[in-house]
Amino acid sequence: MAVSIFHRITGDGLAIAGVLLFLWWLCAIAAGPEAYAAFVACVWHDPDAGSFHQVTNILGKIVLVGLTWAFFQHLFSGIRHLVLDTGAGYELKTNRLWSILVFVGAILSTAAVWLYIAKEALHG
Repeated sequence: MAVSIFHRITGDGLAIAGVLLFLWWLCAIAAGPEAYAAFVACVWHDPDAGSFHQVTNILGKIVLVGLTWAFFQHLFSGIRHLVLDTGAGYELKTNRLWSILVFVGAILSTAAVWLYIAKEALHG
């Protein structure tokens, strides 16, 4: 039950937050180099950032990690629902195991993506 609820929540979260972030990025590109630099400073990285941008930089990364987790949670939960739609996996033990694997898979996949990003950022 919790996996189904998280599937809906992550789907809505990806749709709303993802669209808002995409629109902000698109408007920043359309507005010119200064606006795009401000977007990148808030969301990702600004080596010359002051204290305000350091905070928004951290919050931006938290949002990006959250969106990454929501993506993988929604993906694995969707695969689980697809398998359930075939009629398989309705036994209580199997269903419980798949539910746990959805959360574990989402966390491990998110960690793998962000470890790769961190490695690339450090070693350029």
